[in-house]
Amino acid sequence: MITLLQPDASFPDVALALRHPNGLLAAGGNLSPERLLEAYRHGIFPWFGEGDPILWWSPDPRMVLLPAEFRLSHSLRKTLRKGQYELRTDTAFEQVMRACGAPREGQSGTWIVEEMVAAYGELHRLGHAHSVETWMDGELVGGLYGIGIGRMFYGESMFSHRTDASKIALAHLSAQLEKWDFGMIDCQMNTPHLASLGAREIPRGEFISRLQTLVELPGIPAPWRFDYRFA
Repeated sequence: MITLLQPDASFPDVALALRHPNGLLAAGGNLSPERLLEAYRHGIFPWFGEGDPILWWSPDPRMVLLPAEFRLSHSLRKTLRKGQYELRTDTAFEQVMRACGAPREGQSGTWIVEEMVAAYGELHRLGHAHSVETWMDGELVGGLYGIGIGRMFYGESMFSHRTDASKIALAHLSAQLEKWDFGMIDCQMNTPHLASLGAREIPRGEFISRLQTLVELPGIPAPWRFDYRFA
């Protein structure tokens, strides 16, 4: 059984999350900034489809990318050195979210529903949610968005309309977060694409232990501005 969240109730212990489906912890509640920040601080995130109740998850193991472990391929390094793109941060947050939520080949729907766009847009306005954007010829062609709390970054989704556009954004994010002494990028669930970029699984207990320290560290004020440059 999963917990049905009452309006003012705290989240249950993540150890109570189901094994099948992996990580399902609770249902209900709302997507207020306070509720979302509480969730992320405890290693929990919302994920649900159109017409479904809000579902809260904390899978075990957890997929993470340590900023220093981003795998920079030879071809991507060449692309970064050429610099035929513009890297922007926090200038087109909703546009990035909607691009991440657009229908993709082989998918019938999206979990980035209007409720999520509104909720994370509010987090962005409050300085907690951030977008990393790849622009070419004046057009947004790739990027990602996520939540920053202390020195912990929670990646949510990415998109790419040109070759390597999302990888460019993630490469810059990883390099800048390493410079800022961020400890982890949460990638939530294992995918071959994330694994190819250096992400790996760790036990949920280790994930929670690490983030409990990282979220208490001083954060970086919004809007984020990156100063790392690939030589």
